[in-house]
Amino acid sequence: MSAVICGSLAFDTIMTFEGRFSEQILPDQLHILNVSFLVPALRREFGGCAGNIAYSLRQLGGQPLPMATVGTDGAEYVERMKTLGVSTEFVHQVSDTYTAQAMIMTDRDNNQITAFHPGAMMQAHVTRIEARSDIKLGIIAPDGRDAMLQHAEQFKAAGIPFVFDPGQGLPMFDGKDLAHFVELATWVTVNDYEAKMLCERTGLSCAELSRKVEGLVVTLGAEGCEVWVGGEKTLVPPVKATEVVDPTGCGDAFRGALLFGLEQGWSLERCAALGNRVGALKIATRGGQNYTLTAAQIAG
Repeated sequence: MSAVICGSLAFDTIMTFEGRFSEQILPDQLHILNVSFLVPALRREFGGCAGNIAYSLRQLGGQPLPMATVGTDGAEYVERMKTLGVSTEFVHQVSDTYTAQAMIMTDRDNNQITAFHPGAMMQAHVTRIEARSDIKLGIIAPDGRDAMLQHAEQFKAAGIPFVFDPGQGLPMFDGKDLAHFVELATWVTVNDYEAKMLCERTGLSCAELSRKVEGLVVTLGAEGCEVWVGGEKTLVPPVKATEVVDPTGCGDAFRGALLFGLEQGWSLERCAALGNRVGALKIATRGGQNYTLTAAQIAG
């Protein structure tokens, strides 16, 4: 069975700042912020939420169906996905625009500052979701605003259960929009910062949100994650990484594992435990799509 992954395909330009952002930014001078960071290390990687989640799910043995748009420079990305055994039937090329681009800078504490150019992603709403016998579930990851709104409605109309994962796209929506997403979704996943924003904008606590869906997952980075079901919280412990190299794509790796577990009919806690393992393995490699998983690693 397949999982539709709505989100971006992007090229990531990843830079490493060897100091700490906190030492370069003066809190009392934020109103006249003018800073420059020396980044000795720079590389270009395949990224974007849909691409990274699809990569994770494929590594686990799943059948991802990324639904995304690329620009005139996206042929290389499409060919890479085909090489990985990932279907590109829902990947469309848009003329006269670039594929989405993310410029990501990481400091020595793994804090990140990202600038994102959406490019072709802003046309992602042109692709529709329809019911199909081989599609078991889906996910709404950060994408164009119209695409996120329309795809959520289309998932619901097609009777396809889906995960709402607003990520860095969350600030685009007000409390009414976010509450509607939650009403349509089957599961919700956010990181701890996004959870606070989601609660503030909807006026609902994590416990209250979890009662509106089958489950809410709040990732906590190195602290593991919280799984909320029916208003009750379970802390799923973290997995210690053998090496911390690059956090880029860790959240997407987790979400690929979440989809894999949901496809198997696992409990949300078991899905989250696999997500913690995969995230810990991904953080030991650079970029969002350069790690490999073995059966032994997956089993933990």
